[in-house]
Amino acid sequence: MSKLDDAPAFVKRDTIVAGKEYACLLSRLKERFGKSRIRAAVAVNSYMLEFYWEMGREISRLHDAAKWGSAFFDCLSLDLKKAFPNQSGFSVTNIKYAKRWYTFYNQDNTIRQRTVDEFEMPSDFGMVPWGHHIDIFTHSKSVDEALFYIEETIQNGWSRPELAAEIERALYKNRGNVLTNFDDKLPAPYSGLAKAILKSPYDFGFIDKKVTTEKQLEDELAANITRFLLELGQGFAYVGRQIELKMPGGQTFIPDMIFYHTRLKSYIVCELKVVPFIPDFAGKLNFYVSAVDELMKQTDDNPTIGLLICKSKDDTVVEWSFRGMNRPLGVAEYKLKQFISEKAAKLLPSEAELQNIIDTYDEK
Repeated sequence: MSKLDDAPAFVKRDTIVAGKEYACLLSRLKERFGKSRIRAAVAVNSYMLEFYWEMGREISRLHDAAKWGSAFFDCLSLDLKKAFPNQSGFSVTNIKYAKRWYTFYNQDNTIRQRTVDEFEMPSDFGMVPWGHHIDIFTHSKSVDEALFYIEETIQNGWSRPELAAEIERALYKNRGNVLTNFDDKLPAPYSGLAKAILKSPYDFGFIDKKVTTEKQLEDELAANITRFLLELGQGFAYVGRQIELKMPGGQTFIPDMIFYHTRLKSYIVCELKVVPFIPDFAGKLNFYVSAVDELMKQTDDNPTIGLLICKSKDDTVVEWSFRGMNRPLGVAEYKLKQFISEKAAKLLPSEAELQNIIDTYDEK
């Protein structure tokens, strides 16, 4: 390259070859570079995690047997930092996390059944950042729960705050509370993916009004559709509400709300009830799902799913109601913000009285 090539100069964009071909080339290069960066980050993360796994294994083997005290971690941290001065991740806390991480997953045979060697780190662990792993194993009560959050993190691409929010909402526990017939009505692995998008209860605490009718509940959810979609989870797209279904004989039917799930590639009919579940609800939802399959579903869509969200449910009543139904259905509960009754509110001190109590306390 000549010195002329290195000289500062203005480059006029309008002198560059433009057009559709150039735009496509630029788009392809940007996409490939982005994927390369992701693969490089995953590879580096995987190598580092393997090191932490092996370090945790070696420490767990030697530390307890040698009966070293807490000074062991201080010494090991100092020596590793000295050997690798430009490398982060060798704090006392991080080394202790590595030991706890390894021992957590080796507390039973769950993790070992997924590996060739009982001491080998599962390959999919490398797709999850170290900070995520710390949050997962320190907040999980079992290996099964931790593996659930690892799989969800990989599938949904959760950031660390998003993962923390799902753990705080007890997603693992809540998803187990949804009753479905998906195993019988949907093929694997689609049935598992469909169950994974549902949970119970749904938190409608963002509704600031007291709700007593189904119309009120539907109106509030529609008015807060962004919050509702966030509560439903990633992949839900709002199609509409009160879409009228006209039959040839003149009858009309109106399902409450219809969604489309981008990951499942299927429509989801959502019915809302402010009362406990009764068997009649399953039959009506089954009818709506059949109608959407017949009139809205395209050839490349997966089977439509019915989701009924009600005030409460009896598991046996739901399970018996599913018998004879030919469509995939799920039943979940919801919870609302608790409002204090007028009678109870009268028993509470007023704002002025509370301020007076605070002022009196401060004077003391």
